[in-house]
Amino acid sequence: MAPDDAASLFSVDKYGIGQSVSRMEDPTLLTGKGRYTDDINSPGQAHGVMVRSQIAHGVINSIDLDGAREMPGVLAVYTIEDMDAAGYRNLQCGAVATNRDGTPMHKPSRPTLARGRVRHVGDPIAFVVAETRVQARDAAEAIYVDITQLAAVTDPLAAVAPDAEQIWPEAANNIALDFHFGDADAVAKAFTDAAHVTRLELVNNRVVVSAMEPRVAVVEFDAAAEKWTVHAGCQGVFGLHNGLAALMNVAPEQVRVLTGNVGGSFGMKGAPYPEYAPMMHAARHLGRAIKWRDERSESFLSDHQGRASHAAVELALDHDGRFRAVRVVTHADMGAYLTAVAVNPQTGNMVKNITSLYQIPLLEVITKCVFTTTTPTGPYRGAGRPEANYYMERLIDTAAREMGLDRIELRRLNAIPPSAIPYNAVSGMVYDSGDFPAIIERTLKAADWDGYAERAAESAAKGLLRGRGFCSYLEVTGPPATEMGGIRFDNDGGVTIVTGTLDYGQGHLTSFAQILSNRLAIPLDRVRLLQGDSDELIAGGGTGGSKSAISSGNAIDEAAIAVIEKGRQAAAHVLEAASADIEFSNGQFEIAGTDRRIALLDLASELRRGAALPADVPDSLDVELTNEAGPSAFPNGAHVAEVEIDPDTGVVSIAKYTAVDDFGVILNPMIVEGQVHGGVAQGLGQALMEQVVFDDQGQPLTGSYMDYAMPRADLMPPIDLSFHSVPATSNKLGVKGCGEAGCSGSIGSVMNAIVDALAEHGIEHIDMPATPERVWQALQNSKQA
Repeated sequence: MAPDDAASLFSVDKYGIGQSVSRMEDPTLLTGKGRYTDDINSPGQAHGVMVRSQIAHGVINSIDLDGAREMPGVLAVYTIEDMDAAGYRNLQCGAVATNRDGTPMHKPSRPTLARGRVRHVGDPIAFVVAETRVQARDAAEAIYVDITQLAAVTDPLAAVAPDAEQIWPEAANNIALDFHFGDADAVAKAFTDAAHVTRLELVNNRVVVSAMEPRVAVVEFDAAAEKWTVHAGCQGVFGLHNGLAALMNVAPEQVRVLTGNVGGSFGMKGAPYPEYAPMMHAARHLGRAIKWRDERSESFLSDHQGRASHAAVELALDHDGRFRAVRVVTHADMGAYLTAVAVNPQTGNMVKNITSLYQIPLLEVITKCVFTTTTPTGPYRGAGRPEANYYMERLIDTAAREMGLDRIELRRLNAIPPSAIPYNAVSGMVYDSGDFPAIIERTLKAADWDGYAERAAESAAKGLLRGRGFCSYLEVTGPPATEMGGIRFDNDGGVTIVTGTLDYGQGHLTSFAQILSNRLAIPLDRVRLLQGDSDELIAGGGTGGSKSAISSGNAIDEAAIAVIEKGRQAAAHVLEAASADIEFSNGQFEIAGTDRRIALLDLASELRRGAALPADVPDSLDVELTNEAGPSAFPNGAHVAEVEIDPDTGVVSIAKYTAVDDFGVILNPMIVEGQVHGGVAQGLGQALMEQVVFDDQGQPLTGSYMDYAMPRADLMPPIDLSFHSVPATSNKLGVKGCGEAGCSGSIGSVMNAIVDALAEHGIEHIDMPATPERVWQALQNSKQA
């Protein structure tokens, strides 16, 4: 950002917290000057290509590498034997959980290249390195892998059957974790005593993450320093460098991770992948930089996928419609291997989020995390939060219909009142802030809920079915993380923020600069952001779980306060006064009651010149600290979707969309709006069209965009978005997080609207994705009923 009047950037009213400052990142990105990993080419680099299994499940009898090794340009071909001989480790699942009986969960480690068996189509078997990418690909295609095919199992419900093919010997019935939360006896009694019980079977369809930028890496090895440099897109370089060091069985200081611009991740690029170990081995073995890049069709096989679960959900109500208990029984599809936090979305996050903003005294969550012969799954935008809210909102609409109650009145009756805040939820969470009834009322007004009949009549006149859906939601943001807050005053007069989250589309530079400017009145065009170099960080929790503003934001603010304190001491020396008499305001240190002052940036420059200073005066204003983040925050809101359905084709269109969200203190409303829009788009994609499908042999039938539908611009409606902000009390900035809320609000509102539109045909439920074929078939079946 480079405004004509740089001095105007001192105005907190224009550029501080709460202002819609244009994204400072955008000129670079929109003019093609972004630097993504694939833009990096190291001198003398070789190219790697992965050999992947074409069979979902089988025993590897042999791998014929001779022909490939003799092909032009081929430098090496590696298999698991090479990885094992070098002493590298397997990929590990970092989640910690116990089975219902108290025993540890089963966590078979994942080899970086297949060891004796393949467990999904796309499982990496060998890594080919050649002078060119084309030569490496030709050699990879020449490798013959003799595999005895075994039975595949692609559905988590089928995988737990007694006669199902066993994928891992240590995981009986293919169960990695038999998770349980809650007082089973008390919940059972609540259901027995309930005046009404609503039950639903819901599919949380598997989706491809489909980040705009496929995964790419470039690895270099410095033999003299015994150190790797890994260029890769990720969600936090500090965590990735620690993960890669553990994988390679070396000290963390032997791995440096560098990340430039990242074209999306949504949870997928957070942890090490199998490709990195053979790349790092090849770089050391060959003394050459190694570059590898996923093709888009390959990413459909190699990137972890999202969602993928089947849930039986129940809601117990008394005669008045008050909620007495919720029970969720889930079969969660882990795929063939456990990714870093694979079990968390459908276990801990389900517990934390399923009760949403309602008064629910009892909760039971039972989750079987199940292995299948499919692509592994992991966190995807929301990581359990959207589906938890979806389950709850579908239960409420269904219960209202079954009991003859108004669906809005049922929500009003059970919403947590402001007087109950702080609220001790049955999940163990303590909701510190929120005005849930007010948001419900404001959303109804914004959506013109009472004027719906006229719009429905207009749709009917066009031969279309119209429905409306309401979805309240509450999310629990990611767990607290120790985060770095660094501020450096550069030689050229600029200021660099250093922190360990990572921007992969969120607009961190702009938002974090606003926090800094709000506290120090530093012009925004002086501010830089350093996140993508692990050697520069002392801590870093990475970006994920809608917590960047909570963790990095508060760390930066704390560092800025430390700058003021150091500056007060230095200014006292420069201005020849006592530090107690120095005040700081609007970027200036001044002696109280006088006109003697020095600007913060001038003071930093003065100290850089190296003047002789007393021992008790800081020689720099630079600050480097870590911030222990407080407890989770609770973004919440309500979304209303109105849909039109063409009964002749089953096509669903979004006719009207309204959202009111509480994100606490909003750093930059424009950026927040963009985050909500993106989340809504991904929620609509899952609700209406996205679904990964495997055949009985474990072959993916949706292996490219020819077969896998993605939301497009013409699907997105105008979004009437407003905010009802109640600041969080759990962190000094009062922020709550916003990155995943759009998914949580959109899935439930759209699916409730579709069922509402179909209700006049006697259709009480339809699973995601509500594709034209599925909707049309439901209408045809209703005619025959």
